[in-house]
Amino acid sequence: MRVAVCQLDLAVGDLQGNRASGVQAIVAAAESGADLVLLPELSDSGYVFSSLAEARSCASPSRGNPTLGEWHDLASQHDLAIIGGFCELGEDGKLYNSAACVDPTGVRLIYRKMHLWDHESEFFSVGSQLSPICELMGAKVAVAICYDLEFPELVRLLALQGVELLAVPTNWPATVAPTDERPIELIKAQASAATNGIWIAIADRGMTERGVDWTGCSTVIAPDGYPVITPLSAEQTGIAVTDIEPSRASDKSVTARNDLIRDRREDVYRVVVQVDPPQPNGFNCETTLESFLDQR
Repeated sequence: MRVAVCQLDLAVGDLQGNRASGVQAIVAAAESGADLVLLPELSDSGYVFSSLAEARSCASPSRGNPTLGEWHDLASQHDLAIIGGFCELGEDGKLYNSAACVDPTGVRLIYRKMHLWDHESEFFSVGSQLSPICELMGAKVAVAICYDLEFPELVRLLALQGVELLAVPTNWPATVAPTDERPIELIKAQASAATNGIWIAIADRGMTERGVDWTGCSTVIAPDGYPVITPLSAEQTGIAVTDIEPSRASDKSVTARNDLIRDRREDVYRVVVQVDPPQPNGFNCETTLESFLDQR
């Protein structure tokens, strides 16, 4: 599978211009032979909203959505799949920071961001379901959005369901890193890939929007945790393309005796993935796991 990650310079509220930038990147990716094209988070609307009213003016329902319709036309024309973020007006009237996967057959999945970053909660409601998993060219693909990647439980659950490639549209605001260090967001993405033995593709923003600089670092990370594309700098825009072998993610062995999935000690720490958190004082260092679970 050939994957293209697209790092775009977008402008909040400029739906026509942002869609045009997306089209240009998708066409360039198609000319490079891409099978899957990944666009950034909120690639149609931009990100740095000044008000809920401005965000709402950029949102459209997923059904009949002009951005998704344009992606479907391009996917059909070039025989590829497109994953990207869009500003969704839900059927409940709420706004969602969403992403879709579109291929020649139509919309394959829609995912609503579960973990909202900073001011996003002023505009968007949280999603409540993990990404659906769709099969593209024989690969099992799912989506997370930006801050979602900070939560190892989410990535692990998808990996346990057999996901081979996690596509992550992002808008990573730039942070200050020590001299000669990689951005922490990239380090965490590499760790997520390595600890779960999956491919992770990242498409971030480039340049600046309303005074917010972006991290960049659009790349594709292999199941061993190492990028197979040199991460793009924050000053770059354009596409980067690489070939991947999704089946590598089915092999979770790290040595002849160790396996990322088989070696888990669920008998000790399965309590961390319980849906309902423990009540205050329900579990402490002197409470055995068995007695704690019996109390529940």
